[in-house]
Amino acid sequence: MLYPIVRPALFKLDPERAHELTFQQLRFISGTPLEALIRQRLPSRPVTCMGLRFDNALGLAAGLDKNAECIDAFGAMGFGFVEVGTVTPRAQAGNDKPRMFRLVEAEGIINRMGFNNLGVDHLVENVKKARFKGILGINIGKNKDTAVENGKEDYLICMEKVYADAGYIAINISSPNTPGLRTLQYGEALDDLLASVKAKQKELEQRHLKYVPVAVKIAPDLSEEELIQIADSLVRHHIDGVIATNTTLDRSLVSGLKHSSESGGLSGRPVQSRSTAVIKRLAQELNGALPIIGVGGIDSLTAAREKMAAGASLIQIYSGFIYKGPGLIKDIVTHL
Repeated sequence: MLYPIVRPALFKLDPERAHELTFQQLRFISGTPLEALIRQRLPSRPVTCMGLRFDNALGLAAGLDKNAECIDAFGAMGFGFVEVGTVTPRAQAGNDKPRMFRLVEAEGIINRMGFNNLGVDHLVENVKKARFKGILGINIGKNKDTAVENGKEDYLICMEKVYADAGYIAINISSPNTPGLRTLQYGEALDDLLASVKAKQKELEQRHLKYVPVAVKIAPDLSEEELIQIADSLVRHHIDGVIATNTTLDRSLVSGLKHSSESGGLSGRPVQSRSTAVIKRLAQELNGALPIIGVGGIDSLTAAREKMAAGASLIQIYSGFIYKGPGLIKDIVTHL
């Protein structure tokens, strides 16, 4: 793999510029003989979860391929599933730049991207062109200028548009970078959203003659009481899965480091233990009622095993992938 050679050059660039440059190259080689440069032959490790058969338990977390531009390239690297998005009904630019920062000493990333994406119609066009045969998750959110009290309409619009092409749909109510979004994780707002999502899922199942599971992505910054309430709501509304967790606002493990005071969500190694603790508590509360997809600071085989031991059925990587490259996929899938 070329990544250990390429990484120092990429890390000299602004993180968002490095991302854009990498995606340009992945699009260029995808579907050509040059794809052999990134293709990895991995052992078959099939897992069944949410009624779906995954080629292996390791997926790419949402946020990296927001517009579904490089699905085939990530499939070639060996991911068992790829989650694209977060996508919103209408295209939006996101927050002002700079909005992504590496905390290299801690192997963390702070981002305040703000759901920058080209809109759900553009994403669906890209999904239809992809040749990837694995499970594709599509992560959906609300536009920034949609009032929180009207937010569920944005989720329903996105569900309608992505349903036919999604392996599963992820409901993102936990990004810290869209004002008020996290309030949808609580009480009546959560119950109202989940009831509407399940009604839409049933309607779309009848229309398309296929059942597409729905998972909800939650934050790591939840109290035990809040976690218990969320678990109860997920079970009552027959949600198919829960993704734990998104990025954190907590800076206790990175205080004093360069960029640590930047606003936004912190991902990578600093969120690892907190995410695992949330998974463990959720697993106790859910007691097998629905599966957990574990994400947050997975940067090694050991970290992956910890997530599974805590109760995750599937796992996802993002920041660990940025720091370690495709070799991390091979190490985890081969030995998990």
